[in-house]
Amino acid sequence: MDSVASKFIDIHDAQMSFNTRKGVFQALKDINLTVGKGEFVTLIGHSGCGKSTLLNLLAGLLTATSGTLLCANREIAGPSPERGVVFQNHSLLPWLTCYENVYLAVERVFGARESDTQLRERTMAALALVGLTHAEQRRSHEISGGMKQRVGIARALSMEPKVLLMDEPFGALDALTRAHLQDALLKIVAMTGSTVVMVTHDVDEAVLLSDRIVMMTNGPAATIGEILNVRLERPRERVALAQDALYSEYRTSVLEFLYHRQAHPALQQAA
Repeated sequence: MDSVASKFIDIHDAQMSFNTRKGVFQALKDINLTVGKGEFVTLIGHSGCGKSTLLNLLAGLLTATSGTLLCANREIAGPSPERGVVFQNHSLLPWLTCYENVYLAVERVFGARESDTQLRERTMAALALVGLTHAEQRRSHEISGGMKQRVGIARALSMEPKVLLMDEPFGALDALTRAHLQDALLKIVAMTGSTVVMVTHDVDEAVLLSDRIVMMTNGPAATIGEILNVRLERPRERVALAQDALYSEYRTSVLEFLYHRQAHPALQQAA
């Protein structure tokens, strides 16, 4: 990977503090991270370790107290269609259909320079990518939780973002639905070549999806404790990986970090 591609996202000495009633709370300290173009990186750690805060900094929803965050050599100074975001809560507008929820994003980004036909084609292509063309006219109360998340992913991808940012997008789903969506995400990323940064609390999910796993230390003043390179060949198939010794080794490494070197503060107090 060349030096430019290896720094598609470049975070340098980022700090994040919040003013609270009890004084200044430092959420993140000394964050240094680069993400290559087309790379899939997951952020993992215990509750309160600043995973979502870091993702919100990348999304431009928060501004770092100090340090720099760059995407494609441009400073991240606010939200942008170049950085699509998928949250755990699908955030669909309930009065709109699946098609209309995606079209809203497409029109915002491309409406000034493309025809209605082109906008419709973009919307349908995004729904097809997540396997939801059959549900285009359904509203959110008429579809399952997994389908809602797929609409959210389609909406983000429809803007052709340079980076897809995902904050525990499958965390509220049952295990079987989560597995299906993980498999779908693997295929989508392979097709689109998307650069992805994803927050997760699920060790198996992190190992299955990632090129690198960024393990965060406990807060306050959380930072990057360790980065694990996941050298599993793609495409990945979960049943085959269950018997893969390297998969088990990566899984054990993450568990070792989380439950031995960075045991959750609540567990430490109880010990």
